Amino acid sequence: MSKIAGFKAYDVRGKVPSELNNELAYKIGRAFSKFLGAKKIVIGYDIRKSSVEISEALKNGLADSGVDVIDIGLCGTEMIYFSTPHFDADGGIMITASHNPPEYNGMKFVGKGSVPVGYDSGLNEVEKMIVNNDLGEISKVKGTVTKKDVMTDFINNLSKFYDAKKISSLKVVVNAGNGCAGLSLDTLEPKLPIKMIKIFNNPDGNFPNGVPNPMLEENRKSTIEAIKKHKADLGVAWDGDYDRCFFFDEHGNFIEGYYIVGLLAKSILKKHPGEKIVHDPRLVWNTVEIVEKFGGKAVVSKSGHAFIKQKMREVNSIYGGEMSAHHYFRDNAYSDSGMIPFLLTLQLMSEEKKTLSQLVDEMIATYPCSGEINSTIEDPAGKIKEIEKKYSDGRIDYLDGVSIEFPQWRFNLRMSNTEPILRLNVESRGNEKLMKEKTDELLKVIRS
Repeated sequence: MSKIAGFKAYDVRGKVPSELNNELAYKIGRAFSKFLGAKKIVIGYDIRKSSVEISEALKNGLADSGVDVIDIGLCGTEMIYFSTPHFDADGGIMITASHNPPEYNGMKFVGKGSVPVGYDSGLNEVEKMIVNNDLGEISKVKGTVTKKDVMTDFINNLSKFYDAKKISSLKVVVNAGNGCAGLSLDTLEPKLPIKMIKIFNNPDGNFPNGVPNPMLEENRKSTIEAIKKHKADLGVAWDGDYDRCFFFDEHGNFIEGYYIVGLLAKSILKKHPGEKIVHDPRLVWNTVEIVEKFGGKAVVSKSGHAFIKQKMREVNSIYGGEMSAHHYFRDNAYSDSGMIPFLLTLQLMSEEKKTLSQLVDEMIATYPCSGEINSTIEDPAGKIKEIEKKYSDGRIDYLDGVSIEFPQWRFNLRMSNTEPILRLNVESRGNEKLMKEKTDELLKVIRS
């Protein structure tokens, strides 16, 4: 259990200034550089109001430890993942609270080669140093701070994942949600033959159109309306630090991230047959079938970016996908990207001469799913035991929470890392009625 409120399983995140402030940011800079034994660290920040002053405090902490800082300024998280190996730095820190409300901020951390640093892989040590005031000596030679603009290099690096000549002149609604994605879209636009219909494109830390979190149903309305108004071929929306993107078909239907994993696996295996594809265990049947059909090998991993990235490195996987809209690529330092899935989907639609609905509707019909349903309950662990007992005649797996499989349907139930919440996912083999019945049945037990 963490001792400092903002330290979470994968990052630091909390309300400003009560849980994250300049004093803590300075100490994090000192402790993180000591933990890594770093000489050079890349930092960047998202659009939030508190980001600039937190980044100044962080830079001071790093420089006081004798670390040279490369400050890439306003950026998306994947630009830190790109810049850390690009500058051969010892680590990287992104100042962001992703899709949290405006009063929050946070930090995501990576080591050399953009290997993630989470609570179990170093943040616990950083926290301990801060609690014990064990930050090391202030360096006699202060580190330098260099500002670098990496946007052009970052956008050029994306070109190894797609071929603009193979993309048709599609009409695409792009919704940056007033986060940081708009800056990348503006730079990418001249390189693509598509027509971008931009909504909420300007970065604005006030988030005048709501927090950029397309997982919330109410936040999808603007994208759906723009698709219908402009008769667009598809819509894409990003979260605040754009390490995730979300797709809508030409009718304005939101596509579950589960089916996008299958779509991207197919797109990649067509060019790279025989490669390994890592996926999470929440929903699996569609992914496994597509990977095998296109000559790949499906490898299951516990969900969460640290686990997926580790598994991908272990098995040398070309791509990893989670139903939560995190997509990871070997040639992107095994890191998640919100831009690469967008580009791969444009190319796949163009090459197959199919609409997005034609590409995914068959998957949705073959393996209908519930999507992730959250329930706040008092004793999540006890409830999992109760469910396990009730469905003990199925095939049980404990890789991540509990997955129970029957011939025609399966489900995964897991606890949140941070809250008293149970997350349920249900899928069936081509039987939407059965999937819905079983979802209702399970929810009744979970919430009773």
